[in-house]
Amino acid sequence: MAEIRVESLHKAFGDFVAVQKSGFTIADGEFFVMLGPSGCGKTTTLRMIAGLDLPTGGRILLDGEDVTFNRAAQRDIAFVFQLFALYPHMNVRQNIGFPLKCEGVGRREIHRRVEETARLLRIDHLLKKPVSGLAGGDRQRVALGRSIVRRPKAFLMDEPLGALDAEFRAAMCQELRQLHQRIGATTVYVTHDQLEAMSMADKIVVMNHGVVEQFGPPQEIYDNPATMFVAGFIGSPPMNLLPFQGKVAAGGRVVAINGAEVAVPQLVEAPTHDKLVLGVRPEHIRLGEDGTLRGRVFGTEYLGTTQIVTLETEHGPVKARISSKIEAQPGETFGLSFITERLSLFDTDSGRALRSQTGEAAHV
Repeated sequence: MAEIRVESLHKAFGDFVAVQKSGFTIADGEFFVMLGPSGCGKTTTLRMIAGLDLPTGGRILLDGEDVTFNRAAQRDIAFVFQLFALYPHMNVRQNIGFPLKCEGVGRREIHRRVEETARLLRIDHLLKKPVSGLAGGDRQRVALGRSIVRRPKAFLMDEPLGALDAEFRAAMCQELRQLHQRIGATTVYVTHDQLEAMSMADKIVVMNHGVVEQFGPPQEIYDNPATMFVAGFIGSPPMNLLPFQGKVAAGGRVVAINGAEVAVPQLVEAPTHDKLVLGVRPEHIRLGEDGTLRGRVFGTEYLGTTQIVTLETEHGPVKARISSKIEAQPGETFGLSFITERLSLFDTDSGRALRSQTGEAAHV
């Protein structure tokens, strides 16, 4: 397997820029997820790594070798598409073994590697079945098997679970992660589904409008979003973003959100203006008699042990995740208090998180 390094990768289609000077490193054996909304540039980046599209600028290094302008066949990678791309006139065994046949591998070796791959994917009982009669989950396993059987340096997957229903998707997420742990392959996985990304990834890169917004482990991205976009994209419900006017005083305290002080870390550089945005996750809000803000209950969503309460405040709607045992009726008013050590602070103009002395996103 191999490390993949992307350096200042750029892709333009005429006047339209799909990827803007993106850079990140995928470690050997890592399960790496590219996450973002439709049109953010993640699939274009994946296709450039695969060699299916050529970049306008930048470099791609696979296992230390510059493969930027190599054809896909010269890169020793396997690509798994969203729509399986199986050969309907072949059975499962023939589909899995076809890449080896194209490479001129001997019949006995093909048989051995197909059997080994089928056992790994738990589809060895389906080898004689036609792929046209298989369920969606089994067809996806066949598509994975066709990639695994080649033993490439890296696997690239473009929303491979997008055609499956919710139950199959959840099951396949777990199976893909377990498969990755068994074979230790470098895997690059593209998705717009944050739940897939958070549950499977070792590292995530979040993209928006062709730009890398943030890169890091799932927990770091969730706890310390680098931009307001990441804060609003990651999480279900996403982080509440409350615009207000305030000043960062000596000692790193934000003043005047509804007349109250909210503690944040001491910043390396103070904001250039007093228009800021306070970010707080729904689970870090407490409802009571008193609080920094007052909110009127607009509605509730029952989720079993918890509930999502939507409140109307002077800073806009706020969602709080609280115990389902707490009664919160529409029209009822509560005080909202925050767990201050989990707050984030953003600059309104740039959208970037304000940084502390340690370089982390602003929170305490």
